[in-house]
Amino acid sequence: MTKFLTSVALAAGLMAAGSANAYLVFAGVDNNGNPNVQVPATNSSAAETSFKSNLVGVGTENFETRSGGAPLALNFGAAGTATLNGAGSVGTNNSNGRYSVPGGTRFWEVSAGGGSPFQVDFTNSLAAFGFYGIDLGDFGGTLTLELSKGGVVVGSQLVNTAAQNVADGSVLYFGLIASNASEEFDRVRFLSTVGTGDVFAFDSFTIGTKEQVRQLPEPASLALVAGSLLGLGLARRRRA
Repeated sequence: MTKFLTSVALAAGLMAAGSANAYLVFAGVDNNGNPNVQVPATNSSAAETSFKSNLVGVGTENFETRSGGAPLALNFGAAGTATLNGAGSVGTNNSNGRYSVPGGTRFWEVSAGGGSPFQVDFTNSLAAFGFYGIDLGDFGGTLTLELSKGGVVVGSQLVNTAAQNVADGSVLYFGLIASNASEEFDRVRFLSTVGTGDVFAFDSFTIGTKEQVRQLPEPASLALVAGSLLGLGLARRRRA
């Protein structure tokens, strides 16, 4: 019975991943609770590795050579350049649960809340975006990414932050890859809601154009594999 349920769950996951207008999402959270100690980024780094395994030749901005506030020029190498606009400034490691991940001393720091959004405007049309979020949600704040191209919103993603009110200094990795051309974007807005006093930190932005995304399985292929797994699961159930 366990094998049957596993097969059905895998089939459903494959079909969801291949559906139209659905970004492929990679996420991992390492809960902390101690603002003075950096938690090992086990789950978050695994999510980053999985995200990057679908990309080739991408660029990452880690803020280590940046200082000050917006507008801030960012460089992603072969993937292009960008300008960070809006609220926030470059921060450094502190005892309030915010620190650079996966290493270094600098990151982008912003007071969370509806009046403090920031956005990154890219020179190229992109199909992939990933980042680390540190100290998100310990005061009840939430985070949504709004993706747009040419000034038109093409999608949004609610980011599942760490456990609220108990996760001081937790680490999140969140990455997404467009499943079709209509989901490509040239701007990402970081929109947050918050309880009093919440401050978010962000680090290691990674981007990729559609040419830098390894070929993902076509939806038809995913449906075929999913159907085969489902049939296999049903056959095993009948024999059980």
